[in-house]
Amino acid sequence: MVVLGLETSCDDTAAAVVRREADGSCRILSNEVWTDHGDHAAYGGVVPEIAARSHVERIDRTVEKAIANSALTIYEIDAVAATAGPGLVGGVMVGLTTAKAISMAHRKPLIPINHLEGHALSARMTEAAAFPYLLLLISGGHTQLIWVEGLGRYRRLGTTIDDAAGEAFDKTAKLLGLGQPGGPRIEAAAAGGRADRYDFPKPLAKREGCDFSFSGLKTAVREAAQSMAAPSDQDIADIAASFQFAAARHLAQRTEKAMALASPDEPTPRLVVAGGVAANSVIKSMLGSLCASNGWALMAPPIKYCTDNGAMIAWAGAERLAGGLAPSLGEALALAPRARWPLAPPPEGGEIGGGRKGPKA
Repeated sequence: MVVLGLETSCDDTAAAVVRREADGSCRILSNEVWTDHGDHAAYGGVVPEIAARSHVERIDRTVEKAIANSALTIYEIDAVAATAGPGLVGGVMVGLTTAKAISMAHRKPLIPINHLEGHALSARMTEAAAFPYLLLLISGGHTQLIWVEGLGRYRRLGTTIDDAAGEAFDKTAKLLGLGQPGGPRIEAAAAGGRADRYDFPKPLAKREGCDFSFSGLKTAVREAAQSMAAPSDQDIADIAASFQFAAARHLAQRTEKAMALASPDEPTPRLVVAGGVAANSVIKSMLGSLCASNGWALMAPPIKYCTDNGAMIAWAGAERLAGGLAPSLGEALALAPRARWPLAPPPEGGEIGGGRKGPKA
């Protein structure tokens, strides 16, 4: 089973071709990602309108390159999968519309994919990550803890009540004048800094549950930076290191609560960490220590599959197709792009992560 996957939920234009083998394993035949952070550099973050226009200009060439590098032709591809949400709706629209056009022109099944499910299943592309497992999804737009019971069966244990982890890294990098993308810039600056110089707060330390919060941490970073008239390079490195440590500690502490809440009946339960922020070495190291002390196994996709990519969307499509969860062509073609699309319902007791604009995706 061969699936073409398209991903355009943020600023990366991505397409990939994957094959799901008869034994259920994944073979990635191509994985093309077109990234140009220079388009947004002057604004200190992703500008939705610029991202959408960029996708329009690049999607056709990216798809053509993915198919060519797979050593297959469009006629040898069995289905097309595309991110249908959540994300910047202008970008989602470009990828989903392109996938619909390919599906109709070549009479291929179309599988709209929840971007979060792509991350949730990404570890299964490269490892034998059997269900069930606990997922820590940490990216620019999402920070969630989800119990993955099986394909299409997800239970949300916690989410951010304000900013996502990746958003906090991006805004901290902008505040410190490090540029974008924030995650790699913070990690690079922190390498030469002291993580113990600033005692940044522990968000939600006295709050039950597994929710996250990064707004207070961002405020503490801003106050530390503004307390100095002209921060030196060492000052900036120390702030970056202290922020990185505090963010990693927060993620680990809330994940430990989720481990206790999930209480899986397995000798070695699994924690899968995915999303762009999962590429951070300090976060992975702290989560590794957490798993070791609690008898869990830590699994994470390779770095290139942590950030947004077409392979994870193609793989999610292949899994859904193989599992009999793909919609009919009529249903798929009728699906509109979604800016918000929760992967799993909230825990009992009501919605979490709400605000003026509704619940976080």
